[in-house]
Amino acid sequence: MDFEYSPKVQALRQRLEDFMDRYLLPHNGAWHHAVAQGIFPPPFMDDLKALARSEGLWNLFLPGLHADEPGERLSNLEYAPLAELMGRLPWASEVFNCSAPDTGNMELLHLFATPGQNQQWLRPLLEGEIRSAFAMSEPDVGSSDPTNLQTRVRHDGGQLVLNGRKWFITGAAHPQCKLLIVMCRSGDDLAPKHARHSMVLVPLDTPGVTLVRNIPIMQHHAPEGHCEIVFSDVRVPVGNLLGDEGAGFAMAQARLGPGRIHHCMRTIGQCELALALLCDRTLERHVFGKYLADFANVQEWIAESRLEIDQARLLVLRAAWRLDQGAGQRAQARVDVSAIKVVAARLQTRVVDRAMQVFGAMGLSPDTPLAFLWTWGRAMHLMDGPDEVHLRTVARHELDQARECRGATAAYFTLPEQLLTAPRIR
Repeated sequence: MDFEYSPKVQALRQRLEDFMDRYLLPHNGAWHHAVAQGIFPPPFMDDLKALARSEGLWNLFLPGLHADEPGERLSNLEYAPLAELMGRLPWASEVFNCSAPDTGNMELLHLFATPGQNQQWLRPLLEGEIRSAFAMSEPDVGSSDPTNLQTRVRHDGGQLVLNGRKWFITGAAHPQCKLLIVMCRSGDDLAPKHARHSMVLVPLDTPGVTLVRNIPIMQHHAPEGHCEIVFSDVRVPVGNLLGDEGAGFAMAQARLGPGRIHHCMRTIGQCELALALLCDRTLERHVFGKYLADFANVQEWIAESRLEIDQARLLVLRAAWRLDQGAGQRAQARVDVSAIKVVAARLQTRVVDRAMQVFGAMGLSPDTPLAFLWTWGRAMHLMDGPDEVHLRTVARHELDQARECRGATAAYFTLPEQLLTAPRIR
């Protein structure tokens, strides 16, 4: 495994960084001002998106793009450092048509959509004409175990009828959100537990779809929304079934791997920003007769942050590389993706917390991005599965390996031979 960025990726990375410095950062204040005034998306977003596309910085995330589809066809490993750069500015991804949850939804549609679904939904998403959301989590069950999901879909003639309640649906409040991909319980409850759910394409304006509220995340109110949605006898054509009936879980797994790579690399970018802010602050803040940078404990915070960020980046890049290898690395990639999800969330809360401490009261205010970044890091401990679920995946893999070669560690013991050969008490 060679994680040195290729000349192609280095060039793209430089172009992306230059674009952000020239066009996005100068608009950062205006973006926040517009959103505070209830203007979302800000009027200049379309111009920035058109400019990004004209410079070849569009749909950077999807390896399987066809020749007639707009984008760069980058592998997961190639896209990862670009996602890191975008992560430094939370609204940047939309400019390059690389926002979650659209990236995962486009991947799902690319893999499983019929030609008609492709034309109706995938093409407008690839062109940046619409946005989308993925409706999975529910308030009435423990969604960390997705087999609990209860939103129902049933057949009624040539229609599918949905009933249920979903929440924390990211992107559903965006004015350009036109499509929901809804995970529903379908078919026979006696079927294997991972073959009882399906995905259904539901236009957001379908009668019976009610957007109840945009739920703040720890007091942060996202303009694109983390929404609660009720489905009351929502009817769509049978042709809106995505993929095979009962295949929802397998399809979700195909969606989540690359999406978690993107999340984690954006997190690393945000941690790099937090560390840069921390270092700048320590060099200018003078207390008790010296600069903060001269205090040993602050130097340790800086060093620990650098080590942790670099370790996390290497782990994420390895996961991306394994995803790119295909079926031969699929099992190990699944473990790596669980691992990076835990590592990235811990990294963000730890590094940003140090930066907030150095900034003092200012770090708690909206004057810096730190309070928002810490909030998002804390949310990552739960999003896309809580830490405990991912730790269980890693632990099960380790235990499976131990069972396969049980006893191989015996040669490392230095006990007397008669003790090594004595019967075990079970």
